[in-house]
Amino acid sequence: MLNPATSRLRIVGIGGTTKAGSSTEKALVACLAAAERLGAQVQVIPGTALACLPLYSPEETLRTPEQLRFVDTVRQADGLILATPAYHAGMSGLLKNAIDLLEDLRDEPRPYLDGRAVGCIVTAYGWQGAGTTLTSVRTIVHALRGWPTPLGITLNTAVPLFDAAGLCMDERTQTQFEMLAAQVVGFASRFAA
Repeated sequence: MLNPATSRLRIVGIGGTTKAGSSTEKALVACLAAAERLGAQVQVIPGTALACLPLYSPEETLRTPEQLRFVDTVRQADGLILATPAYHAGMSGLLKNAIDLLEDLRDEPRPYLDGRAVGCIVTAYGWQGAGTTLTSVRTIVHALRGWPTPLGITLNTAVPLFDAAGLCMDERTQTQFEMLAAQVVGFASRFAA
């Protein structure tokens, strides 16, 4: 059932891994599905799309069609969900390169991620890297004037969380996806009003 207050909201999920069927991808899709159930329009930019983006170079002003499309998609978003594996206590290079490209939004009426709620999901094989990476992702969102949601999700992928169809098997984890989606959609709705 669509909620009229959120039916026009656009929530974009950005994945940080090219590994098909990864826990990171499944977590992002599960969270976006929860946002869609709340009435938001959702779109996913998978890691495979980020792999097509050239390395960000501040002195290069010409953009590829893929770079232009990525920046325009974020420009139009009311909220974002970022999902990344923890690589050596940091986000994936794919996601960082894409985020660096958002420098192109600096002179916009809504610069960078201004006025956008950003949910953060980090997966790791163990707990140590996940917490450090989540802090890093939230710091970057702050630096881009975004609003990291109060809840950030860290998932230990050493424990199976998803079935073969990609559905979450852990009730507590699914509840976190629902809460994160509600925070992103709720903030976006209030800001749009």
